[in-house]
Amino acid sequence: MSLATTYFYLAIAIIAEVIATSALKASEGFSRLWPSVITVVGYGIAFWCLSLTLKVIPTGIVYAIWSGVGIVLISAVGWFWFKQSLDTPAMIGLGLIIAGVLVINLFSKSVGH
Repeated sequence: MSLATTYFYLAIAIIAEVIATSALKASEGFSRLWPSVITVVGYGIAFWCLSLTLKVIPTGIVYAIWSGVGIVLISAVGWFWFKQSLDTPAMIGLGLIIAGVLVINLFSKSVGH
């Protein structure tokens, strides 16, 4: 699998995880059917795509990218969709997470494996 294909699967894993986590919030403790179904299916897709990326990129690097980007995106969804506010320390922390993901992708030789 090429590195470009690997990153495509990683992007799908991240998007599926963000959708699943958003649906988890909307499921109200798995008491609502469709958000609960979206949660289970979304996490299934996320973990399947994530497992494919582990064939090419080391586990720690994949997990750092997946969790870091996921944290930032789900925070944005929470802010815009669920009207959850983010204070200045939260925004600084999210900026540091983005910086960390960029450093890994731009400077780490581990990504090319």
